[in-house]
Amino acid sequence: MFRIMLFLATNFAIVLVLGVFLNVILPAFGVQLSNTGFYLVLALAFGMGGSFISLMMSKWVAKRATGAQVITQPGSREEQWLMQTVERLARDAGIGMPEVAIYPSPDVNAFATGASKNDSLVAVSVGLLRNMNADEAEAVLAHEVSHIANGDMVTMALVQGVLNTFVIFLARVVAQIINGFVAKGSDNGQGLGFFSYLAVVFVMEAVFGVIASIIAMWFSRKREFRADAGSAQLVGPNKMIAALQRLKGSQDSQLDGQLVAFGIKGKARELFASHPSLDDRIEALRKF
Repeated sequence: MFRIMLFLATNFAIVLVLGVFLNVILPAFGVQLSNTGFYLVLALAFGMGGSFISLMMSKWVAKRATGAQVITQPGSREEQWLMQTVERLARDAGIGMPEVAIYPSPDVNAFATGASKNDSLVAVSVGLLRNMNADEAEAVLAHEVSHIANGDMVTMALVQGVLNTFVIFLARVVAQIINGFVAKGSDNGQGLGFFSYLAVVFVMEAVFGVIASIIAMWFSRKREFRADAGSAQLVGPNKMIAALQRLKGSQDSQLDGQLVAFGIKGKARELFASHPSLDDRIEALRKF
């Protein structure tokens, strides 16, 4: 539910900015919107642009959202092991050395983010380091490194950008159709007012946004299976299975699926889950 609300809040901000741009700023310069293709170009610019701006800011946002502290000089054996393990896994996966960070959370969790394979971040929670043994933690790190090696952050940004584009575009197409019907039915031939039009656009963005979120989460679940397979290739399937079983035996973490790339979601929210069930992931690894 948090993911959906965040998605809708983001789209609401886009509606306001794009609405002002299309209906106030452009007309002020004598530009009238009468071309559907122009609408699509603007939707593409906002949809893809917003998604890639988010990607470029992902490390900065992740560090501040979680309070993650990047390890620049290992101050303990635990930090030294963490750095050495990520360095080895990154080398084996053929990517540049990511930044490595620890963040204060009791949850058994980890995430990877970044704009490219050579500009990335791998962060683990204090809870993971305290509750997993070395083999299990290594498998989790291999999972995150595999996300980076697979280019999942960039691919997800592309998928989200395309979805955002169609959400923005289709919402306005529907709003224009409704506006046309209102104009035909009015005595003075006028359609919706500016704020009424924005309200219609927002409602349609909410509807299309939920559909887009379902599609994005379906893709996210597919990439989790790929990252599990990547971990199995790097450290062996048994270590990854053990890590998932450890998660299964612990209490469910409350995760933001867009930020966290390793976790659990309930069956009741399967359509909006960013991750497959642990049982499905374990079964896939046993067939690896």
